[in-house]
Amino acid sequence: MSLMRAVLFAALALALCGCDQPPSEAASGNTAERPQTSTFNVLAVSWQPAFCETAPGKPECQNQNPDRFEADHFALHGLWPGERGTEYCGVNEANETADRRGQWDRLPAPSLTTATARELETVMPGTRSALERHEWIKHGTCYGGGAELYFADSLALLAALNESGVRDLFAGSIGSTLQADDIRAAFDAAFGDGTGDRVTVECEDDGDRRLVVELRLALTGSIGAPPALGALLRAGPTRSRGCPQGIVDAVGLQ
Repeated sequence: MSLMRAVLFAALALALCGCDQPPSEAASGNTAERPQTSTFNVLAVSWQPAFCETAPGKPECQNQNPDRFEADHFALHGLWPGERGTEYCGVNEANETADRRGQWDRLPAPSLTTATARELETVMPGTRSALERHEWIKHGTCYGGGAELYFADSLALLAALNESGVRDLFAGSIGSTLQADDIRAAFDAAFGDGTGDRVTVECEDDGDRRLVVELRLALTGSIGAPPALGALLRAGPTRSRGCPQGIVDAVGLQ
């Protein structure tokens, strides 16, 4: 075979297999684009003092302190992708069983940067009960993009909420009763008309008191950096208001 024919055959072979093209960034794992994540999510945030009234034996409730972040800010419960039932994506049977049994300390720790892990320890008091392991195994595995992205997005959404007038309303109402309609109105004022219709208020009874323990925000869209929480709420489906009213509990067991 002549040199020219050899060159032609080699060029033809490269063209047929596509080997003359560099591998895509996505294929090589070096993509700068954001991985595909769930487009519908529920952000669940706790009012930790009220949660601790219902679970005083939890490690994170043993040493409540008015100087802690969670005393007057919303704490992270979790980010739940997809509709109800979207859980345990690609999780092996042993880990799913341990999670369902509440054996969260037996679950593998999510792979996180030191900065993200430290921030979680502050804004997610439940890390003292391995809540982050539970949230990752049950919900985060269905989010797409890995644990670091899942928790980074969760933290960014929480920060946006805590920097808003909704947090100011709660912090200024400690010890008082808030109406669900007033909470929803605070969302409208902070994030745009109609956003409050995407928020459900969750309450629990503590003796003769009814406490606001959690807010659940229905979000639709890709969570950016920083996230546009108002746009995500406006695109989300409307939700029932949930509990009509409840007390914003003060730190420390009552």
